[in-house]
Amino acid sequence: MELFEGRKPLPARLRPKDFSEFVGQKHIVGEGKPLRKLVESREIHSLILVGPPGTGKTALVHLIKEKLKADFYELNAVTSTVSDVRRVLERGRENRKLGRKTVLFIDEIHRFNRSQQDALLPDTEEGNVILIGATTENPYFSLTPALRSRVKIYRFKPLSRKDLLELYRLATTKKNGLPGFKVPEPILNLLVNASAGDGRKFLNFLEELHTLTGGKEPDLELAEEVVGEGAPPITEDQRFDLISALIKSMRGSDPDAALHYAVRLLEAGEDPKFIARRLVIFASEDIGNANPEALLVANAALNAVLNVGMPEAAINLAQAVLYLSTSLKSNAVYRALKEAQKDVKEGFRPEVPEHLRAGKRNRGYKYPHNYERNWVDQEYLKEKREYYRPKKIGFEKVQEKWLRYMRGETDKIETTKEKEVDDEV
Repeated sequence: MELFEGRKPLPARLRPKDFSEFVGQKHIVGEGKPLRKLVESREIHSLILVGPPGTGKTALVHLIKEKLKADFYELNAVTSTVSDVRRVLERGRENRKLGRKTVLFIDEIHRFNRSQQDALLPDTEEGNVILIGATTENPYFSLTPALRSRVKIYRFKPLSRKDLLELYRLATTKKNGLPGFKVPEPILNLLVNASAGDGRKFLNFLEELHTLTGGKEPDLELAEEVVGEGAPPITEDQRFDLISALIKSMRGSDPDAALHYAVRLLEAGEDPKFIARRLVIFASEDIGNANPEALLVANAALNAVLNVGMPEAAINLAQAVLYLSTSLKSNAVYRALKEAQKDVKEGFRPEVPEHLRAGKRNRGYKYPHNYERNWVDQEYLKEKREYYRPKKIGFEKVQEKWLRYMRGETDKIETTKEKEVDDEV
């Protein structure tokens, strides 16, 4: 057993045996946090752990395994089939009859297709298995709504500098780590920055340096070679700052600054899918109907990232960033959504007018296409609201005029859609 332990990589050897040894994610596993209490009481629910690589997702799963003392099955979504899943689910049903708990851990669960995810639903809902999934992808894009509704989602954050330094302390003091290994502060700073919040990467750097030096103190030149060009120096705070700067530069219509921050994110190893999804959100939140084509461009960039891949898809991302940066801007759509959400949350839920109801319950509906201007005055919402207030810019200027025309507030629209937009530009 000792020989086997010695052959394991350092991250596996330092895997925590208790919450007191767990580094990072205090918002999830800190003293008194709900998930920690549930694990310690052996009463956890099905859950999905979401976050970047090397942030402790797998470590937490193995800690849960030790604490629950349940039948534990681990599948990888890349290599597993529906048949593999069903075999575990059948075992879970049998165990439940015997009063035993069954945990099914699926790593990279975002790689499961819809049918594979659907196969999990009945037994997860019935409690035949406790499902634990781990993913680096946004679950709102990669998991079906049905599966998301049956699990609790916990988001892991990149490890902070303080967390990585704690890993260094554990690695150089624990018997199964690298006891007595000393790393000068400048080199330690290099490793921390190059790890970019990835604890596994940080520990692998340490172990490689230890191997190359025979446990002696390393020099800066060797450390730089170990880190290499593939690990750019970016901290957690810098990552969020760059993301914020990208969005704000596009909002401020500075294409050069926006492109600069996008490139820095890509060079730092940011997932291009994350950047593309932010562009899709931006197209509706900050441009909206001032230029409806912005959403098409952003979605095209996302499709290019998914279907073309890097490094070529960087050209598609650059095109989208520059297009969105130089587009007309309006937040009227975003404001309208927020006002409508606020109304509904505060209890504004009037009955649907009788003439708008479905089937035979529909009485008195007036079909707009039977009327001049394809519009007729009838009630669509009791206690009328005005959420959407188009700004007089780009296509929203056209929308505002069309609304007034259809309502009979003006006799005619003097120019075409194309001319209105051209004049605005």
